[in-house]
Amino acid sequence: MKIVIASKNEDKIYEIINILNLDSRVSPVCRQARGQEGLEFLTFKDFEDWWDVEETGSSFEENAILKAKELAEKFNLSALADDSGLEVDILNGKPGIYSSRYAGESATDEENIVKLLDNLKECSLDKRTAQFKCCAVFFIPPDKIFKTEGVCKGQIIFEPRGSKGFGYDPIFVPDGFNETMAELPIEIKNKISHRGQAFRKMRDILNELKI
Repeated sequence: MKIVIASKNEDKIYEIINILNLDSRVSPVCRQARGQEGLEFLTFKDFEDWWDVEETGSSFEENAILKAKELAEKFNLSALADDSGLEVDILNGKPGIYSSRYAGESATDEENIVKLLDNLKECSLDKRTAQFKCCAVFFIPPDKIFKTEGVCKGQIIFEPRGSKGFGYDPIFVPDGFNETMAELPIEIKNKISHRGQAFRKMRDILNELKI
C-alpha cells in the first residue's frame, strides 16, 4: 500500500519519518520512505501536481481530516496527516490552530515567536503555562478514518534557546526538563513530544491493520 504524507513542511516530514521508525537512510525530505513491510510512504516530492489544502477547520482534528481526505481523493491513495500547534493558557488557547500563521499568513517561525513573546511580555514564568497538541489522521478511501492525539505540557520562556527543532520549539520547555524543545536531542524530543505521542499510537494502528 502506498501512503502519502499530507504535508509540505520538511521539518514535520522528517519528524514523522523518524517517529514511525522508517528507513534511517532516507534524506530529511525523502522521495519515498519505506516503512513496515508492504507500506510505501510518499511525500510531496513525488507529485508534480501537489495540492495545498486550505485549513478551514475549527480544531486540529478537523484540519487533519481535511488534509488527509482531500489528498487521498486527489491522488487516489491512502493519506497520513496531522494538524498541531501551541496552546497558551493565559491567551485562552491561542495561537492554537493558527500557530503556523500567528503573525500572518506567510509568517516565519521567528516572526510567530516574536509576536507570542510580545503578547506575553507582562507575564511571569508561572503564568506562561502552555501545551503542544497534535492530532494525527490516517484515511483509507473511501471512508475509513483512524485518529490519534498527543499532548505535551510545558512553559514558554522569555527568549529563544537552541537551534534544533522548528516552530515554537526554541521557547517551549516541556515539563520535567530544563532544556527547550530546540535544545533536546531529536530522540528525546520524539519520545515526549505531542507529535511523537500521536504518531507512535498511529504506528501501532498501522501494525494492527496489517495492510
